[in-house]
Amino acid sequence: MELILKQDIEGLGFKDDIVKVKNGYGRNFLIPGGHAILATSPAKKVLAEDLKQKTYKEKKIVDDANKVAETLKKLEVKIPAKVGTGDKLFGSINNNDVSIALEKLDQKVDKKFIFVNGGNVKRLGRYNAKVRLHRDVTVDLEFEIIPEKV
Repeated sequence: MELILKQDIEGLGFKDDIVKVKNGYGRNFLIPGGHAILATSPAKKVLAEDLKQKTYKEKKIVDDANKVAETLKKLEVKIPAKVGTGDKLFGSINNNDVSIALEKLDQKVDKKFIFVNGGNVKRLGRYNAKVRLHRDVTVDLEFEIIPEKV
């Protein structure tokens, strides 16, 4: 079954992509949830016209995302956390904590677009995260977890 995605779906595709999925997944989840529409020939023609019009706007958005990516590469992100014995943390650090730390540095990035390597971090040290700013722009962000001052 061919569908046109109406929004980004993790692991499947981005908005306005034409994807092939199994019939049950399309009929029972994607179409009723408003995530996709059938890729009929008239729908494909409308999509092609929309994509032509979006090309110029898309270029500006990608340029803006690249500027933000350059800014993020230069940042030193330090996340204070409570530490127990050794270098173990009380709790863990995840994408939400990285998002909050970036916000404190005047860079607003939604937590759902931040992927911390390894998921949750439970020790002090330097770690990496991938930040997706646009479908074509991702940046590797290095951050450090430091002990919280009492």
